[in-house]
Amino acid sequence: MSIELSEQELLRRAKLQEITKMGIDAYPAEVFEVNATAKNILENFTPEKAEKYKNISIAGRIMSVRDMGKAAFVSLQDATGRIQLYIKRDDISPGEDKTLYDTLFKKYTDISDIIGITGFVFVTKVGETSIHVASFKILSKALRPLPVVKRDEQGNAFDEVTDPEFRYRQRYVDLIINPQVKDTFIKRTKLINTIRDFYNAKGYLEVDTPVLQAIPGGATARPFKTHHNTLDMPMYLRIANELYLKRLIVGGFDGVYEFSRNFRNEGMDRTHNPEFTVMELYVAYKDYNWMMDITEELIEKIALDLNGTTKVQVGSTIIDFKRPFKRVTMFESIQEFTGIDISTMNENQLLDFCKQLHIETDASMGKGKLIDEIFGAKCEGCYIQPTFITDYPIEMSPLTKKHRSKPGLVERFELMVNGKELANAYSELNDPIDQRERFEEQAKLMERGDDEAMFIDQDFLRALECGMPPTAGIGIGIDRLAMIMTNSHSIQDVLLFPQMRPEVIQKAVVQLKPEEIKVLDEVKKLNPATIANMSESLGISKNKLSKMLNSLEERNLIKREGPIYQSIN
Repeated sequence: MSIELSEQELLRRAKLQEITKMGIDAYPAEVFEVNATAKNILENFTPEKAEKYKNISIAGRIMSVRDMGKAAFVSLQDATGRIQLYIKRDDISPGEDKTLYDTLFKKYTDISDIIGITGFVFVTKVGETSIHVASFKILSKALRPLPVVKRDEQGNAFDEVTDPEFRYRQRYVDLIINPQVKDTFIKRTKLINTIRDFYNAKGYLEVDTPVLQAIPGGATARPFKTHHNTLDMPMYLRIANELYLKRLIVGGFDGVYEFSRNFRNEGMDRTHNPEFTVMELYVAYKDYNWMMDITEELIEKIALDLNGTTKVQVGSTIIDFKRPFKRVTMFESIQEFTGIDISTMNENQLLDFCKQLHIETDASMGKGKLIDEIFGAKCEGCYIQPTFITDYPIEMSPLTKKHRSKPGLVERFELMVNGKELANAYSELNDPIDQRERFEEQAKLMERGDDEAMFIDQDFLRALECGMPPTAGIGIGIDRLAMIMTNSHSIQDVLLFPQMRPEVIQKAVVQLKPEEIKVLDEVKKLNPATIANMSESLGISKNKLSKMLNSLEERNLIKREGPIYQSIN
């Protein structure tokens, strides 16, 4: 029989009703003063410091209970870790009335409930630092049970919840039952703070630029499209913030950066999420060689700040972020892994070469896209240690300055780590005439069906015509960098709430007893039914039948109006 609530959920709701009948608010509004954490107590308490820990007030979630009759041991989890509580019946119910312990605590309190307690810290006979509870208060009654994770005496977990679908969709539960997951997101925040401090120390300004844009510029990607009702015009979620940051360089800022939430309406896999975070930096009077140097310095510092060493474990591989990083041109890379120099090939020759390499192509692909496909298929995954891939073909980089000494190339690099692009940087194109021509080439690709080609941004061209100084710019993928620095297998592991497919809601299944099934069938048969006519037809006493009908009503299987019962399903 399918219903919306499980038996456990129904039972917890019944307990909530009983708590309310006791005159207790299971969701109190007033402040509960906390003066200690589990971590602080476990790290700092000694018997010699007992006086300092005699009036502890702490709050957290009940994770396990060992009932000893007139006493109980409770594992309490707060934001910093777990600590054992010792709750004694006569301590929290000192008078003759033992309701607080016997009823509220033992009968109506469950694992996952959030409680606040006061007490003093002591060490048990087996040497475990614990809190002897003097008072106990329910702060939030949990109506849904947590998955059970078993732990041994050393705290090692068994039967951990590892299903990615469950963990990503219900991250709140994941964080409760797998507290080590918090460490990943604490490190991610520390990573962002390291970048912010690094750039602030150099005098660069953190800024905010529009997420909703009339023209989705700054990258070659497929945008999400929406409509602005008041202006009656199409709008796009940004695919990059590059063109706005360059406008600020035109306006006179020497260095600006932004942690940008970008959106690209493309595939989802282990390293791609439609919504992602990029840090972009633009500095006037610099070039891509300078940017490589400062990027090495930054990434090395991040590794040291997060892990205390430049060597980072990623899966079974050790990646060393100690400077300097290896530097290889794109054409050198392709020649190394295919044995062919493609630097002089035209579009038709590149198409033929792709066929030889069994790389799929289509009519919308121009020369730059074909070279990108070759590099992605044959080279990119081979760069595990940090490597700068430099000097890209001009067709691949419509926003990049032409190379100062290599015709047909631009001053661009990508930082490859663990087989994936981690950063993308240029000597920025500041010639407005050249930029307009590049945009027009992109428009031709769009006409051929390339839905990742760039739009022409006339306002950005107008800004360039006002004069932009020589500038170096970079975008660093924060999510991928966090994956590497935290040894996470998937991008979803470093996003608190990754994009998921719509959830298929499955109703919980409750097994009814044979007599209950008979009663339910009889209600459906008579519909409406009364206790009198069912008692006679089923041969069940009215008292027993009344209890069974009440049980079915609590589980939303029947409804009652006065003496009349009707089926719902």
